Amino acid sequence: MRCKKIFGLLVVLLTLQSTAFAQNPNFYIFLCFGQSNMEGHAKFEPQDTTAVSRFKVLEAVDCPNLGRKKSEWYPAVPPLARCNTGLTPADYFGRTLVAGLPENITVGVINVAVGGCKIELFDKNNYQSYVSTAPNWMMGALEPYDKNPYGRLVEMAKLAQKDGVIKGILLHQGESNTGDAQWPLKVKGVYDNLLQDLGLNAKSVPLLAGELVSKEEGGACASMNAIIAKLPETIPTAHVISSEGCTAVPDHLHFTAEGYRKLGKRYGEKMLALLKNQKASSK
Repeated sequence: MRCKKIFGLLVVLLTLQSTAFAQNPNFYIFLCFGQSNMEGHAKFEPQDTTAVSRFKVLEAVDCPNLGRKKSEWYPAVPPLARCNTGLTPADYFGRTLVAGLPENITVGVINVAVGGCKIELFDKNNYQSYVSTAPNWMMGALEPYDKNPYGRLVEMAKLAQKDGVIKGILLHQGESNTGDAQWPLKVKGVYDNLLQDLGLNAKSVPLLAGELVSKEEGGACASMNAIIAKLPETIPTAHVISSEGCTAVPDHLHFTAEGYRKLGKRYGEKMLALLKNQKASSK
């Protein structure tokens, strides 16, 4: 009799535990990573700070100045990367998704990005050698991630998987790898590692990669866009997001706030189309 009671208690506890960590299939989560344009370079404006109830951010670092703690969900208002970063494509990616998806769908983003970094920083097997030679000015961005941005992204993603379903990965990086013909293969390495470490299927988790500031806007690294364009040849589930007409600031490396809004909307529109296609193909 006592054994039956103990067994019954275990069943109840396990049920409560599984309910506490029940994955919500209507909570769509997206991983965002890259360098300064994904980090957010432009100052956000009042129009960017209105919270949307169905758009969340999982804080990847402690931000006392924002009243946010690492590993907790908050309304997705900028900054979405670290505590003092700016407007990013992820802002209007999420807002565009929420506007285009049914009202029962919530969108969450995780943004781990480091200004000035090469894609090698996100190589989980070799990041330490990159960090060891990183310039002093980059260390301020690396330290909140315990000098392992890839590890932090995976850590946060695993937590998020208890709450929802990862539906895509966003990348904006390349300025520091301009001219590197091996960049698509290096990105593939990061993408494949994320899929493996998080138990994801490429067909249901596409990679969206944004172009750098365009030649028409005087982009200092615009030549890299020709290499970025080859990414789908290496990763069949990759899609390139055009930066044409996305205005830039005078450094010719970063977008204006309006440029980020336009680019983020394009990321969102592409993801909406992909989600629609996934749904149609599953019928």
